[in-house]
Amino acid sequence: MTKPLSVACPKCEKQVVWSTDNPHRPFCSERCKLIDFGAWANEEHSIPGEPDLNDLSSDYGDEQY
Repeated sequence: MTKPLSVACPKCEKQVVWSTDNPHRPFCSERCKLIDFGAWANEEHSIPGEPDLNDLSSDYGDEQY
């Protein structure tokens, strides 16, 4: 029998068994999952990339001439 895969919770680093029995995986709990989600929503985390041209020009698109 193989040992179950154990991973560290991305938020609190507690060791958690990676299993379909854990609906919050890779997090250890719903609390850690929601804290991480809140950080993304507050833009404390981001994925680097090229700016979207629509984002760059959105300040100018609403003006009336």
